[in-house]
Amino acid sequence: MRSRCMSMALGSICNFLSRPSYVANMHHRNTVLSRQISMEAQSVAARLNSSGFLRTLGLIGGKWIEAYDGKTMTVHNPATGDVVANIPCMGGRETNDAIGSAYNAFRTWSKLTAAERSKCLRKWYDLIISHKEELGQLITLEQGKPLKEAIGEVSYGASFIEFFAEEAKRIYGDIIPSPLADRRLFVLKQPVGVVGVITPWNFPLAMITRKVGPALACGCTVVIKPSELTPLTALAAAELSIQAGIPPGAVNVVMGNASEIGDALLASPQVRKITFTGSTAVGKKLMAGAAGTVKKVSLELGGNAPCIIFDDADLEVALKGTLATKFRNSGQTCVCANRVIVQEGIYEKFANAFSHAVQNLKVGDGFGEGVAQGPLINDAAVHKVDSFVQDAISKGAKVLLGGKRHSLGTTFYEPTVLTDVKNEMLISREEVFGPVAPLLRFKTEEEAIHIANDTNAGLAAYIFTTNVQRSWRVSEALDYGIVGVNEGLISTEVAPFGGFKQSGLGREGSKYGMDEYLELKYVCLGNIS
Repeated sequence: MRSRCMSMALGSICNFLSRPSYVANMHHRNTVLSRQISMEAQSVAARLNSSGFLRTLGLIGGKWIEAYDGKTMTVHNPATGDVVANIPCMGGRETNDAIGSAYNAFRTWSKLTAAERSKCLRKWYDLIISHKEELGQLITLEQGKPLKEAIGEVSYGASFIEFFAEEAKRIYGDIIPSPLADRRLFVLKQPVGVVGVITPWNFPLAMITRKVGPALACGCTVVIKPSELTPLTALAAAELSIQAGIPPGAVNVVMGNASEIGDALLASPQVRKITFTGSTAVGKKLMAGAAGTVKKVSLELGGNAPCIIFDDADLEVALKGTLATKFRNSGQTCVCANRVIVQEGIYEKFANAFSHAVQNLKVGDGFGEGVAQGPLINDAAVHKVDSFVQDAISKGAKVLLGGKRHSLGTTFYEPTVLTDVKNEMLISREEVFGPVAPLLRFKTEEEAIHIANDTNAGLAAYIFTTNVQRSWRVSEALDYGIVGVNEGLISTEVAPFGGFKQSGLGREGSKYGMDEYLELKYVCLGNIS
């Protein structure tokens, strides 16, 4: 009888939800909400434009320029689909001129003392911090992340400029004891030269400052190619670099035809290094292309981060850490937990508690009050996420929460939790880059390590355990460049960031990040006696 009553109640609810009047009311509600979102974003864009903070031209040799052929492209707000700005669609010719400008500026910038370069970087840092509200608004406009998170990115991005302003004064060489009495041997560290900087859309400021900060500190000059999806933050940061006294030509920004710009950077013998953050597939092409002129290359590529939660983990700590690392920036980070691997003793308990926490995440436009998750970057990203979810479902995974586009429309996707996920599913093999948490089950420590390492990626991994001995064992056994133990947010300017295997080459941030932009020169002085 109770089952029948429940069935009747559910039937009544379904009938109500399918009524034309209800559907029309929900459509009207979402339309009104979309209109409010659009108006707020347009108001922010108008304020930034009137203040001169919204730059929409490329920067070559200290001059703001259009594309030579006059072509333009549009930057869209992913939350609304509205056009934020039109920008030049540049190509090979503009890039070659930017390279020439950087090459000429290198002759003078590299000859400045480390202290002088440090002062310019410090001024740049101060300007970024004093404009963090505007920069945060710009990031939310073109990238979509919540405003609080965007302003956090500005502080994080600025920290690299501050750190490397200090490190500029600590580029030390060595004196080597000579085996011969009449000789003196020493080692100098000198800037590599012009650097091609290619950055992604998910962190439009931090991915630039993490590369440009050490490059400038070492005495290099740069040609930046930001993502065509999020160039406005890069242009605003470049404007602030000019105001900081960094000389014309030291920082150049070109955007538009990615293949033409990339080809020009790779072909030029004046560009001595490429630094790139993005997909592994593009990274491989850049690495191959750099061989023609034997450039230095540093690559921060894709991830497939495991988040291992052992039976003995503090559940509250594990929930907080997993939530932070999985849903930051709507899951659109290279160090997001891509696989949540939970020991069988607490699997059900964790799944239920985690789903409850995820359910409380507020989804909406980044300018909305209390919003924790914004939109995905574009429709292609939504299609990819949904295809991964559908593949998992077709192979036996269960949707505990979400699993579809959000009712807000455009590129919003529901925060999603999947259970009964297997290692052979697409979502376990490749980076989903979206707000989907697949939960895998394991029995033993050895099995967890095997599952975690069973991938070509090796960027970041996470462990939650209260067993100190286990934390050491598993940290050392994981084939990853970064391991967070009982912590989901691991990025900092003072620690090396980079991966093993096909997650890249080299390190960014910390004192080790300076070495990527320096050449070692050995000098032998003879006939001293």
